[in-house]
Parts: sequence; C-alpha cells; structure tokens
Amino acid sequence: MRKIIPIFVMLFFAASAWAQKVSYNFDSQADFSKYKTYRWEQHPNSMNLDDLTKRQLGEALDSVLVTKGLTKATGSDADLILVYQLAMHQEKQLTTIGDNFGYGPGWGGGWYGGGGMSMSTTTSATIHIGTLDVDMYDPAEKRIVWRGVASKTVNANTKPEKRQKNFEKAAKKLFKNYPPPQK
Repeated sequence: MRKIIPIFVMLFFAASAWAQKVSYNFDSQADFSKYKTYRWEQHPNSMNLDDLTKRQLGEALDSVLVTKGLTKATGSDADLILVYQLAMHQEKQLTTIGDNFGYGPGWGGGWYGGGGMSMSTTTSATIHIGTLDVDMYDPAEKRIVWRGVASKTVNANTKPEKRQKNFEKAAKKLFKNYPPPQK
C-alpha cells in the first residue's frame, strides 16, 4: 500500500502538468454589449500552421464565439478584429522514480538507517508547448479591449483526434469569462 500511494501522487502531478493554462485581461471601460461581429487576422509574428490545423483551430474558436453572441463577419467590416498569434516553445521534463527498499532507522545498519539500498532513475523528455494569444481589437476605438492566452494548446505531435479535443477544450477555457462582467 505504501508503494501505491506515491504512484498515485506522481500520476496526479503528471496529469496536472499537462493541463492547459488560460489567462485573460480586459478593458474595464469597454462596452462589450455593442460587439456583435468579428473577423480574424493573423499577427505578423505568429508561427504558421498548415491549413488543416488552422481550420480546425478556427472552427473550435468560432463555435465558442457563437455561444457568446458573436457572429463571424462575411466582409471586412466587423465590430471586433480578433488577432491571433501562435508560438511554440520547448521545455524539458525530468521524471525521477525512486526505489527505496531500505530497512530504516533501528534496523540492520544501526539507529541511523545505514542499512538498505536506494536507487533512482531519472529520464528526460522534450515537451512541445503551443501557446495561443487572442487579442480583441476595437477598430472604431483603435484599441485592444480583451486579451486571452491559452498555453499547451497546440501540439504538433498529437494524433488528430486528440489535437481537435485540445482545440475545443482550449477555446472553451479561453472564452469562459467573455464577455467580462460589466459595472
């Protein structure tokens, strides 16, 4: 039983390490009730995605925006311009597993626990983390009124089904607090 508990703890932290992180900020002076339409633009510093991935991500974001009362504009006129930027970076993940099967204090090696053996193994892996930034820009006011960032959203190494689920999950989390509460 004592060996099972550390395994559950390790799995819990491993699962939470992969969780998407979302943050947002907004202009408290903006009247979000006036925004009804939007159109997308890619930030010039955004990494390029293949057309299929871009379409899948766009569909996930558009489906959530519809539930928030926004309609995608068919032309160039829109109440909001949504500027997206994608960035990919890498992090190293270190995993250490210990095998502690010593006697402990008072057994074998004396009162200070000198007996027994302990071994640990450390492995390293590269995690590709994709971050999505979305800025909502009011063209009439010429200012950003809302900004959201979702990290661990785009992973080029996942299967298509998993990638689509990640996009949908990130879109829901990203726009969870949109529109922000008004005074």
